[in-house]
Amino acid sequence: LVSVPACCSARYNLALLACFGFFLLYALRVNLSVALVDMVEPNTSSAKNVTSNVCPEHSSTINVPRNTTGQKYSWDADTQGWILGSFFYGYIITQIPGGYLASKIGGKLLLGFGIFGTSVFTLLTPLAANLGVGYLIAVRALEGLGEGVTFPAMHSMWSSWAPPLERSKLLSISYAGAQLGTVVSLPLSGLICYYMNWVYVFYIFGALGVLWWFFWMCLVSDTPETHRSISHAEREYILSSLKDQLSTQKSVPWRPMLESLPLWAIVVAHFSYNWTFYTLLTLLPTYMKEILRFDAQENGFLSALPYFGCWLCIILSGQIADYLREKQNFSTVCVRKCFTLIGMIGPAVFLVAAGFIGCNYALAVAFVTISTTLGGFCTSGYSINHLDIAPSYAGILLGITNSFATIPGMVGPVIAKNLTHNNTVGEWQMVFYIAASINLFGAIFFALFASGEVQDWAVSGYHLHRN
Repeated sequence: LVSVPACCSARYNLALLACFGFFLLYALRVNLSVALVDMVEPNTSSAKNVTSNVCPEHSSTINVPRNTTGQKYSWDADTQGWILGSFFYGYIITQIPGGYLASKIGGKLLLGFGIFGTSVFTLLTPLAANLGVGYLIAVRALEGLGEGVTFPAMHSMWSSWAPPLERSKLLSISYAGAQLGTVVSLPLSGLICYYMNWVYVFYIFGALGVLWWFFWMCLVSDTPETHRSISHAEREYILSSLKDQLSTQKSVPWRPMLESLPLWAIVVAHFSYNWTFYTLLTLLPTYMKEILRFDAQENGFLSALPYFGCWLCIILSGQIADYLREKQNFSTVCVRKCFTLIGMIGPAVFLVAAGFIGCNYALAVAFVTISTTLGGFCTSGYSINHLDIAPSYAGILLGITNSFATIPGMVGPVIAKNLTHNNTVGEWQMVFYIAASINLFGAIFFALFASGEVQDWAVSGYHLHRN
């Protein structure tokens, strides 16, 4: 197979547009974590810390006149936990249906309308908050419904678009947008809250999402065959590279799929990784404010730093993974396992360390950053392993693993909020301990049971030879 240059190719255009889509998805998902700090009346968020082992105030806080026109609500810590968790209640419902639908109607419409719907509900968030906390929780759950179909839809599209030896590269570009969205929206949301008013956090990102949707609908197609402007050479290259990997049978082999150990290896790894990821994503702003005593403006930039590291790591590790498979003849399973081990044990070690350095801010931020950065290796590890073991059903498999992997988003922050009622360093150490041990378990399980080959049940006829 002669590979077709990447520059200006249809598959890389798809990766870039998807990257922007996931950028917006995560911006729409995390902006509430920052805005919430501003939406809540100062005295309700937590009891004043009187414990001796909490860090001192920063002396260098400059009082910039900040906008205080935004409406304030008196929600206690538990209510805030519910508001932050409600997104995942919608998100978990549409994972498996999303993967199944994508295999039937194609990923383009599903992904497009998933992001479009999420954007519209984001625009309605300030109105919902005014109407009452129940409305806000409902709108967030509806946003979750919209976002739930996006990853399975994207995986489903890549099963027709990504040549096997370019998988790590293409998928890491498209999914890295999620980290970048976190990187940009955390500080930007902080600045918008600071200089304007928290409602604009939702209006600005919501409007951008609607704008992206127009481009997506015009420029993208479900398969190389239906693409308007793809070159003949590229179409042939993609189709011929995938010809032995896709199944022609119409029904989904549910039973052998659910009995497949390599699939459960991905489930366990995905669950474990997300436990740490979501706990940090939703609670890092709180940790920085309550324990390390950073104000919102510093906070946004420092909360974003770990995800910037992760974004860089995802892009680079995607290139390295495909280089090892193509040029160095490493087996796919070896690359997936090694990258998953680095991407899960590394974060566990540094996360625990972050709990033990007391008030050394620089070190705390450095450790949390290194922890999240190393997590980026997982994208070329377990995260795209669905496409290795069953390209035809990748969307459905991702729906299954992501359903399990959403549970930490619902449970993790609630448990962490319950463990940290007094906001002492000791309580936070406990949160970090739990996350690290779950991570370790996931890494070991994946290393034992993962596979890198297309499974028997994933190809029609079950008789294809192993390559």
